[in-house]
Amino acid sequence: MNRPNYFNAIEERINLLALRIISRGRLNILDFHGHSEYFYQYLLNEVYGLKVVNENDFKQNVEAIDLIDHTNKFVLQVSSTASKQKIESSLSKDSIKTYKGYTFKFVSIAKDADELRKDTFKNPHGIKFNPTIDIIDKNSILSRIRGLQITDQERIYYFIKKELVAEIDPLKLETNLATVINILSREDWDKTEPIAEINSFEIERKITYNKLNAAKTIIDDYSVHYGRLDKIYSEFDSLGSNKSSSVLSTIRQEYAKNKSILYEDQLYFQVISNVQEKVLNSSNYTAIPFDELELCINILVVDAFIRCKIFENPENYSYATT
Repeated sequence: MNRPNYFNAIEERINLLALRIISRGRLNILDFHGHSEYFYQYLLNEVYGLKVVNENDFKQNVEAIDLIDHTNKFVLQVSSTASKQKIESSLSKDSIKTYKGYTFKFVSIAKDADELRKDTFKNPHGIKFNPTIDIIDKNSILSRIRGLQITDQERIYYFIKKELVAEIDPLKLETNLATVINILSREDWDKTEPIAEINSFEIERKITYNKLNAAKTIIDDYSVHYGRLDKIYSEFDSLGSNKSSSVLSTIRQEYAKNKSILYEDQLYFQVISNVQEKVLNSSNYTAIPFDELELCINILVVDAFIRCKIFENPENYSYATT
């Protein structure tokens, strides 16, 4: 039985949060905007079954300690600075002496901490601390989430969606996808072009093979632009290697993320919706009327369909004419 892939959505939002933290250059999650200073408190509780509270709610500016779980006896520091010096500085603070019998955990919210786990650390106050298991980063959190039951993943997904909607949505990254949309928006698509570059019969065969009844009209309408888009991709690639490949890869990724939960026409239109959302959330997207954006997205997705990037190919499929 297929099940919703909540993990991919969780992974995307946590990675985006990490990118935003890095781009801000902030060293402490308590500097992060608004209510998200408590985000990792709740996330760690959900993922690891902890009962951590924000220590700063009770004692302001406690050195080396941001979160504490009195039930399981953990003290945690949450930081975007993942370095040996940072951890050793925290372990040396006098505040650590207050928590005899507790375990110190270091949570890196932005950077990978694989190498840190292999290191040894000065621990002058002798608090319990095993780098292998007590250093947590976004990758170890995601690995833990991946192994959870679907009901737990669903709960975490809706928690993250609710908590980060205000924090993640303003983050816009530059994409090659938006760049090619900007180029397409300047084209005169009313001017027809010959379609000798493709084999219409083969495309029809692929449509039938994948049972794309509703999408057929769109594919038929926009497949005529394959040759022109091919020329645009060639010009686009002159700006840098593999740029067109990255655009096609993005479209294929959206297809791959949804193919286990959606089928046929639903899957096709979900790909269009997801690609559109990525463009709208790109910092380098130049706004155009929405119907023009839909036209450009349709042209891109139809082209990806023809080029074997999305949906299954029938036996001996060959879209190019000889």
